[in-house]
Parts: sequence; C-alpha cells; structure tokens
Amino acid sequence: MAGDRRIGVALDFSKSSKLALQWSIDNLADKALIPLTELRLPEVVRQYDVELDAEVLDLLDTASRQKQVAIVMKIYWGDAREKLCLAVDDQRLNSLVMGSRGLSPLKRILLGSVTSYVVSHAVCPITVIKDQDFKH
Repeated sequence: MAGDRRIGVALDFSKSSKLALQWSIDNLADKALIPLTELRLPEVVRQYDVELDAEVLDLLDTASRQKQVAIVMKIYWGDAREKLCLAVDDQRLNSLVMGSRGLSPLKRILLGSVTSYVVSHAVCPITVIKDQDFKH
C-alpha cells in the first residue's frame, strides 16, 4: 500500500543531495514520507551541533504542507557509506534516494563512491539523482 512506504533521502546539504530531495518530493511524496518540527528548535540544533540549511528547511516545510506528508530527520555520524546502509535497516526504508556528485573515474577509484557502495550493499531499491550541471 502506497501509504505505508518509508522513503529515505540521503541529505548532506550538497547541491546533488538537494536535487535528490527535490526529486523525491516531486515524484514520491504522496502522504508516504514520515514531522521534523523538532529540528527548528534551537536546543535540538545545539544538541546535535548541526548547521541548518534554510533552503532545505523551506523545501521540507513546503512539501509537508502541499503534499500533506510528515517528515522526520535522523542524523547519523560516521562513515556515510556504512551509516546510509544502517539507516535503511534502522528506519525500515522501502527505498532510498541519493544525489551523486559525479566523481571523475580517478577520484572514484582513489576516494571510493558513497553512492556506488550504497547501491551495492543496501537491502532496498536505491534511486540516484545525478547533478546534470556537473562537469568532470
């Protein structure tokens, strides 16, 4: 049932992750995402020592109102590859949407790709949104 889907969006506030968030809202939000009002509370922001992105919060607020979805944010610390796969399990996600920076082949070999790792190891379907403006 569509209303029971749990969709995750990997968000590090980079341009490609914001594109993934926007794509998810436009294409997947149908009362299926799960409220994030606590993240606007100053004590919560201090507790997690995160710097909020006003553009992302506005996007989430608008989506919450217009699409009538509830949005939850979960913060994980550590290696993004491992933490994203852990989040899929912890949050029992039906799918995960991620942005891709489009690393050059050399950088991908040297640094590894978070997206490639998650696509290979996560136990749910992964949708990758590429930044069309990225030039190698």
